[in-house]
Amino acid sequence: MPQKKQKILELEEKSAQVGFWDDARFAGEVMKELENLKKEVDDFEKIEQWVDYLEEFSLVAHSKEEEDEIEKELGKLEKELAKLEFQLLLSGEYDRNNVILALHAGAGGVDAQDWTEMLLRMYLRFAEKNNFKARIIDEARGAEAGIKSVTMEIDGVWAYGKLKGEAGTHRLVRLSPFNSDNLRQTSFALVEILPVIEEIKEVEINDGDIRVDVYRSSGAGGQSVNTTDSAVRITHIPTGIVVTCQNERSQLQNKEKAMKILKAKLHQKYLKEKEEEKKKLRGEYRSAEWGSQIRSYVIHPYKMVKDHRTKFETTEPEEVLDGELGEFIESYLRFLAVAEK
Repeated sequence: MPQKKQKILELEEKSAQVGFWDDARFAGEVMKELENLKKEVDDFEKIEQWVDYLEEFSLVAHSKEEEDEIEKELGKLEKELAKLEFQLLLSGEYDRNNVILALHAGAGGVDAQDWTEMLLRMYLRFAEKNNFKARIIDEARGAEAGIKSVTMEIDGVWAYGKLKGEAGTHRLVRLSPFNSDNLRQTSFALVEILPVIEEIKEVEINDGDIRVDVYRSSGAGGQSVNTTDSAVRITHIPTGIVVTCQNERSQLQNKEKAMKILKAKLHQKYLKEKEEEKKKLRGEYRSAEWGSQIRSYVIHPYKMVKDHRTKFETTEPEEVLDGELGEFIESYLRFLAVAEK
């Protein structure tokens, strides 16, 4: 808390400087950080005051009714304390940041594309329930049903910290609605999670390293939804990374958004290479395969959702697919905290 209070003073001093609001985006980020820090300090001080009150009350309480009241208040206090304890798990460098979330249909044909659309709905519902703002910025729909790939940006405090554990392959087992025999089908979809970072010191993009192509936005079945070439595709030539954006209003906005995604992907690549180098030095390196799923969703012949890293599972897939990811998120963050120790 002392460090956070000091940071609040520094940000308040910065916000009072002449010309602070000249850069509206920078000023907005500062004020957002200031508001979040003040809320954290306020929440902690309320807990302290609550504890002091109950401690004093317990010294003078004599009746059964008063003791029951203390027990009731203790129950409420423990729940609030658990919320603060959960915040301690969100201590990563970018955990406060917004998120770029991308979904890609894997093996399974039309079923996989339908599964990808189900995951899209799951994350949109999760965003809604957490008061996050979600916006689709690029989408390629399947010809028959579902989605081949989709990219969206999710804005909200702790969005990246809460969603970072969703990255990986998600597996669905169900009776297929897309074949006449209604056979059991296994489908896969890949989830990418990238933090939105305004300034990335490790990533430098030279103009000569990128190729920018423009084209008309398209809807389901390849139908044109825009009469101008506003959609943008950027290729980073040295790495071969390709990003697209077509849902913004203008070509310039699409290019800015695509550049933001490219920077995030290059930063992720940089961090991954650094981590793999560390593992090689420790003799722990093992190549990662696309097909290794992090979570399985089984709807038939029984009902279960299981995270293969934390072993946490539930028998209510309908609730999970409706955006109830809280228990999976907390179990992963606790698993991560133990692994990092």
